[in-house]
Amino acid sequence: MTGCDHDLSRVAALLDGELDAVHAAEVEARIAACPACAAEFDRLSRLRAALRAEDVRVTAPERLHRRLAESLAEAEGKSTTTVVPFAPRRARPLAWMGGGAGVAVAASVALFAVVLTGRQQDALTGDLVASHVRSLQVAHLVDVETSDQHVVKPWFNGKLDFAPPVVELKDQGFPLVGGRLDVIRRRSVAAIVYRRGRHVINLFIWPERGADGPEVVKAGDGYTLRHWRSGGLTFWAVSDVNPNDLALFEADLKART
Repeated sequence: MTGCDHDLSRVAALLDGELDAVHAAEVEARIAACPACAAEFDRLSRLRAALRAEDVRVTAPERLHRRLAESLAEAEGKSTTTVVPFAPRRARPLAWMGGGAGVAVAASVALFAVVLTGRQQDALTGDLVASHVRSLQVAHLVDVETSDQHVVKPWFNGKLDFAPPVVELKDQGFPLVGGRLDVIRRRSVAAIVYRRGRHVINLFIWPERGADGPEVVKAGDGYTLRHWRSGGLTFWAVSDVNPNDLALFEADLKART
């Protein structure tokens, strides 16, 4: 690629989520100002979307998901044993693995899975808040700026491996601002932007397998996040708006979709 003296590997690092907030903001500003960097970002985004298409993606069979879920649920239901740190000892016959000890091992596996899931979600929510803040700081709130949902929705065609729903909520007090591509946990996602007064609401959307379920609410550092799944997609709404307004936004959005 010619006509650009920038380190284009930093664009790939941004897409892979390998940059901290400061350096990510620098690269995003460079992409906004440099055609060569913007072209490289678009090329890598398209390549990522192609590699994650259904026809090249390998996923575990549904029966494996069910067996793991059933095993963990059974272990949690049966175990009343406290797991203590392992202390080295002389080898003993494998018969000790029977009975309560086996349940304890299964319970420790289940506990580890729960702790890991919690840490992963904390990391995810941290990334979501960081992306929300960056969008306000580096003048990259939207890639397509319009209040017309019929312009925003087709803009994502060919840029993502899914079609994000775009809903106009002006009459409900949440006017549409536009949309942009973003990167969360090393994957390209849709960010649909709304306003509530002077407050910005970023609605992040990407495909996620799993049953539709009730919303999850998290708060911290002055921001509120609301999460729900619907139709094979996961939704995260992030804002510093009043939490009651963000709950109303979620309800209005669900009513229109």
